[in-house]
Amino acid sequence: MTVHPSLQSSIDAWTHSIEAITELVTPLVEGEWSRATGLPGWSVRDVVSHVIGLECEMLGDPRPIHTLPRDLYHVRSESARRMEVQVDVRRHHTAPEMLSELEYTVIRRSRQLRNESRQPDAVVHSPLGEDRSLEFVLQQRAFDVWVHEQDLRRALGKPGNLDSPGAHVTRDLLVKTLPGIVAKRAHAPADAAVVFDVSGPLEFLRTVRIDAQGNATIDGSVSLGPTVTFALDWDTFHQLACGRVRAAAIAEQVKIDGDRELAEAILDNFAVTP
Repeated sequence: MTVHPSLQSSIDAWTHSIEAITELVTPLVEGEWSRATGLPGWSVRDVVSHVIGLECEMLGDPRPIHTLPRDLYHVRSESARRMEVQVDVRRHHTAPEMLSELEYTVIRRSRQLRNESRQPDAVVHSPLGEDRSLEFVLQQRAFDVWVHEQDLRRALGKPGNLDSPGAHVTRDLLVKTLPGIVAKRAHAPADAAVVFDVSGPLEFLRTVRIDAQGNATIDGSVSLGPTVTFALDWDTFHQLACGRVRAAAIAEQVKIDGDRELAEAILDNFAVTP
């Protein structure tokens, strides 16, 4: 048995991003591991710890038995507490310890993925605590690792890979959320058409259309006389969608034409990750 073809693109994207993370952090001196990232309460070390921890869960390793401190201001929900355990348990690890565990985890996961013989629709338990298809979970892991690669790049001042395989997986997953954001979260009216014109290293145009019954569909065709048009670059789009920036902070980087009230409702509900 070999890896199913529909899984290979996610595996390739994951591999590309996890190797990029390894390359980014390998030369760091001890102090640089403590550099703050854009994620509240998380340093470079914490982001890498999160990645290691979730990959260990994908390997079937038992979750650490660890009691979190009570003064972690950024931990505000049960899901956040679940994520924080893998991070906090590594907070006092040295740079060599972090690198050693990262490299060993990548070796183990790469071997596991090379030998993956299950079908895409096989139900697996994801690190987020959900039972989902293997295909979706591998896409989710490629997405998560690429987004955290970008978190590290911003913290370390080393931009790159905005058009990598992981970026393409991320785009595809984020685009799928747009109909729900426009119709269910922002309550766009019947017969509305909302255009997202994204430029930069990863260019795409998508139109969300609301029918008379309030149902949303999405396609890549141009809409004549859209209700709202957003024009922004890919870096801004993914940071908004992943909750890395708030709309007010990047107002000058998003050009809006059309219904301002609806546009603001969409931007206020744009983040799909906590």
